[in-house]
Amino acid sequence: MAKNLALLLALLGMLAACGDGDGTNPVNNPGVEEEDDDETELPDGTDDATADDPITRYEEQDESNGNGYASSISYDAETDTFTVDNLGFDGDNVYTRDDQVASLGPYAVYEATETFYDSVTGEPISQIAPHKAIYGLSTSGATNFAIVRTGGYIDYGFGGFVYSRNGSVTLPTSGQAAYSGDYAGLRDFDGRAGIEYVTGDMTMAIDFEDFNDGNAVQGLVYNRRVYDTAGNDVTDDILTAMGTSATALPTLVFDVGPGVMDDNGEIAGELRSNTYDADGVATQYEEGNYYAVLSGSNAEEVVGVIVVTADDPRFDATVRETGGFILSR
Repeated sequence: MAKNLALLLALLGMLAACGDGDGTNPVNNPGVEEEDDDETELPDGTDDATADDPITRYEEQDESNGNGYASSISYDAETDTFTVDNLGFDGDNVYTRDDQVASLGPYAVYEATETFYDSVTGEPISQIAPHKAIYGLSTSGATNFAIVRTGGYIDYGFGGFVYSRNGSVTLPTSGQAAYSGDYAGLRDFDGRAGIEYVTGDMTMAIDFEDFNDGNAVQGLVYNRRVYDTAGNDVTDDILTAMGTSATALPTLVFDVGPGVMDDNGEIAGELRSNTYDADGVATQYEEGNYYAVLSGSNAEEVVGVIVVTADDPRFDATVRETGGFILSR
C-alpha cells in the first residue's frame, strides 16, 4: 500500500472525579439490547481459548490504513529495549527508551532511531519518524500490553497493538467487582503528520450476575491530558479549540449492554465521549471500541486496549487515540 509521507526535512535530505462536572452517565444505553450482528468482535489472536489458557490479542492487519502491521513485538528486560518487525524505515527494529518522555505513569515509552546507515557505504538514511511504542506490564507479571504507532505519515501510519493474559482466570459466578488503574496511549492523525501522548485515570466494574448474556461491564477513562513528544502539556490548546471551560478531555464512557463478555474472561464493546453545552445538551465527541481480558484466580486483573477517533478541533484532521490499561481490584 502506498501512503503519503509527510514532507519532513528528515525525509528530504505515542469513578472518582470521573465526570469533571460534565453530566457523564456511565450507562449510555440502559435497557437497549443489541443484536448479535452489532456486537464488537475481539481482535485477532489466540484460537479456541478457554478460561484456563493464556490469551494474546493483536490489531488486525488492514492494508487500507496501516493497522496491525507491527508484528513480532517483544520486550527485552535485560536491555530495556523493544523489537518490532514489519514497519518500514524504523531503524534496525530495536526501540530504546525515549530520551524526552521515558514513561507515562507506570508505562514505559520507547522510540525508534531516526537515522540508519547504508550497510555498505555507511551513508546516513533518514528514517520515517517518529515511531513510538508504549509498554505496560502488571506488577504480578500476569498481564501486559504494547502499542506502536507512527507519526511520520499524513494519513494514519503503520503500527499495531497487542495485549496478553499470561495465565488463566477463574470467573466469579455472582457479585460484582470494581477495578481501577492507569491509562496511557498514543494519538496519531489522518490528515496531518505528528504524534502525541495521552494519560488518564480509569475505572471498570463488572456485574457477574447480569446480564445473563455476557455480564454487564461499565468503564470510565477520565482526567485525560495530552502531551507533545517533548513532554509539554497541550491539553489546554485542545480545550480552547473546542470552546470548553473543562480542565481535561471529555470522559470516555463504556456503552452498557449484554453480550460483551465471554466465558474466557474476554471483553469487547463500544465506548464514546460527549461534550455538553450550557443547557446540558450532549454532543458526541469521540467513539470507538474497547478490548480487554481478565486474569487471576479471583479475576483480580484486567488488561486491554481502547481505540477511539474524533475530529481534532485544532486542525483539519481526524485524531485517533490508542490507549492501554492495566487495572486491578
